[in-house]
Amino acid sequence: MTSVKPVQIELLAPVGSYESLHAAIKAGADAVYFGVEQLNMRSRSAKKFTLDDLTKIADLCRQHGINSYLALNTIIYDNELPLMQDICNAAKSSGLSAVIATDISAIAYARSIGLRVHISTQANVSNIEAVAFYAQFADVIVLARELSLAQIRDITQQIHDRDILGPSGEPVKIELFVHGALCVSIAGKCYMSLATTNHSANRGECLQNCRKSYRVIDESTNEELVIDNKFIMSPKDLCTIGVIDQLIQAGAAIFKIEGRGRSSDYVFHTTKAYRQAIDAALDNSTTPEKIKNWTTELENVFNRGFWHGGYYLGAKLGEWSGAYGSVAKKQKTYCGYVSNFFAKAGVAEILLENAGLNVGDTIAVTGPTTGYEERIVESLYVNDQPAQSAQKGDTATLAFDVRARRKDKLYVIRDRTIWQS
Repeated sequence: MTSVKPVQIELLAPVGSYESLHAAIKAGADAVYFGVEQLNMRSRSAKKFTLDDLTKIADLCRQHGINSYLALNTIIYDNELPLMQDICNAAKSSGLSAVIATDISAIAYARSIGLRVHISTQANVSNIEAVAFYAQFADVIVLARELSLAQIRDITQQIHDRDILGPSGEPVKIELFVHGALCVSIAGKCYMSLATTNHSANRGECLQNCRKSYRVIDESTNEELVIDNKFIMSPKDLCTIGVIDQLIQAGAAIFKIEGRGRSSDYVFHTTKAYRQAIDAALDNSTTPEKIKNWTTELENVFNRGFWHGGYYLGAKLGEWSGAYGSVAKKQKTYCGYVSNFFAKAGVAEILLENAGLNVGDTIAVTGPTTGYEERIVESLYVNDQPAQSAQKGDTATLAFDVRARRKDKLYVIRDRTIWQS
């Protein structure tokens, strides 16, 4: 059986703020996905967008030639049907590219108004008959994360052999998650948070009980069981940066990065690394050294440790995080904000309200229009005099070769092991 190789791979980045949206665009995303209101699976962690933002987001994406996908992928109750319809209507009128949905009410209504649909991974599509069924509604189907490459390859081959078309009349496309958080539950259908806190994961409100450490006690003997890992329900993050060529050969057309609740630095660096990896795979220029460099870049931003290849390589889940939260090798600390920017001179004025800054530091400037920009401080001025360092409370100026905006935030990025507050 030959592999079905798409003509073009679409890199899909997560955005939960305008900072992340601009960061994704700068890093080379072909598309972005985001949520509004409460009917999406990150409604607690990414609350920056509302219905009023849709037109602005759609216009910005069109200006940069990228697709815009709205996550509408929770289960929906009767009292929420009007809101779901309002969201779909707004998505249609603003010109968004598609909605990502699971609930058949959202799928059916979106199709009834001519809005394109992508089937969410929450649908747990794992076989060709499920693909054929959903293809009557959707042009893109996000497969279950638990499939192997062989299973994905078989599905994409059968789409080709059976000429399974979506509503657009084109062969239905397969989308895969390539990076980011994994859930201990199949397809994220977990009820632990609902049972313990009345916040349902299937409603976008998961409080991530699984990421905590627990003691296991035998109630009949009161003996505590010895467990070799404190976080036995918290999987490491998926990382496929070293097997991108295999995912392409499996026939997937869209590669999705998880992380709508993450900060702009995460979005920028993950998108940038996977952009380069996809381009290298397509022109056969991937090398072990490049993979090593991409992996290092990914390790520097939020991660729980990496499960390389994940289920795609046929492994069973057993790669557990060894810590609560991130084990990123770099740490960013807020220093202050841009109080002025002199465009002709290319100089930013920074009010250091929280921490100091040194020549040689790596800094990041982020803002809702600036997005994310990372630079090394090559020179520094305090009170119009050259300086090697500036202290908390100082107003410092430094060269900045792209436009920054007033109130943009400035962070210093240092190795976790050497950071000193």
